[in-house]
Amino acid sequence: MAPKKTAAVEEDNAMLLGRLGTNLKVGIVGLPNVGKSTTFNVLTHSEAPAENFPFCTKDPNEARVPVPDERFDWLCDFHKPPSKVPAFLNVVDIAGLVKGAHEGLGLGNAFLSNIAACDAIFHVCRAFSDEDIVHVEGDVDPVRDLDIISNELRLKDIAALEKVMQPLERVALRGGDKKKKEEYDMLLKFKEFLAAGNDIRNGEWDRNEIDVLNEHLFLTAKPVIYLVNLSQKDFVRKKNKWLSKIKAWVDEHEKHPTIIPYSADFELALALMDTDEARAKHQEEVGAASMLSKIIKAGYQALNLCYFFTAGKDEVKAWTIQTGSRAPQAAGRIHTDFERGFIMAEVMNFEDFKEAGSEAGVKAAGKYRQQGKTYVVQDGDIIFFKFNVTAKKK
Repeated sequence: MAPKKTAAVEEDNAMLLGRLGTNLKVGIVGLPNVGKSTTFNVLTHSEAPAENFPFCTKDPNEARVPVPDERFDWLCDFHKPPSKVPAFLNVVDIAGLVKGAHEGLGLGNAFLSNIAACDAIFHVCRAFSDEDIVHVEGDVDPVRDLDIISNELRLKDIAALEKVMQPLERVALRGGDKKKKEEYDMLLKFKEFLAAGNDIRNGEWDRNEIDVLNEHLFLTAKPVIYLVNLSQKDFVRKKNKWLSKIKAWVDEHEKHPTIIPYSADFELALALMDTDEARAKHQEEVGAASMLSKIIKAGYQALNLCYFFTAGKDEVKAWTIQTGSRAPQAAGRIHTDFERGFIMAEVMNFEDFKEAGSEAGVKAAGKYRQQGKTYVVQDGDIIFFKFNVTAKKK
């Protein structure tokens, strides 16, 4: 039974599923031997084990990767500061899942708890054949594999719901506690939605339902980006027999589908080259470009994060905030005193600054803005905060 479509809005910002905060993580998820650890290594420039056997990754590896941004690079070239601090994406390489993981098979319980500690998912889907790399299901069939992962996460959520519902059931059925009955009915609604083959993130939930969902942080509430791992040959020629079938599956199962075809082997080959010039030359010669920047940016956006810049001769820094944050909360990312004593935010749009070539030029063009407490910070804003904190009385 699909939930009734209800708008869930807090002031001018939609209420969102998931944890609040800026220290959020994306977990790399998939069956064993689909290229998860290789993907993790090329994304984060790490050396996590990537071997040809199931459960090579037992304990999750975690690293952070700079978010590529031409605006940040331009500001660094313009100001030439000694300190340059980009935004970062936290990425976790999680052990491979197998069918029956929700019942503890394979490394199921550990695997699923590691996903629970993440806030979004890179779902790596194998679309390459290689006789030297075993497939845990015997043959390559990405659509079947998508079903396996999706079902395991959904079944784990149903089991978690049943555990929460059990102590409420007797009270709810007696009808003596109206509040408990309402809570039970809401949980039952979630369970029925999952049992019908739906994921929590694809539902339309009202304010109260989102509050309850955010207490439990179900696995299927997490946003998913589908990374389709191709062979180098297929990636370069931009052709693979599974792509259309994968797209059809994702379009059917996701309200906001995001699919990125890439080749972990192609990215690894680039990573092993000595210089940026060599990497650029190879991409030009074969007619294919690295997808790492696109993957990193998609992961960052899936976490509902953006950033503003502080920029000057001493430092250029990207400050991560949640999308929809107002100016005082953004100021608080720099220092709590900035939020506590917030007066105003002096804001320049990056493109305006780039076009004008200076702060004075932006002011002369009438595009330098003074914003108050209700201003919603936009991605890429260049901001100078004014604040005043008086000493506390003893």
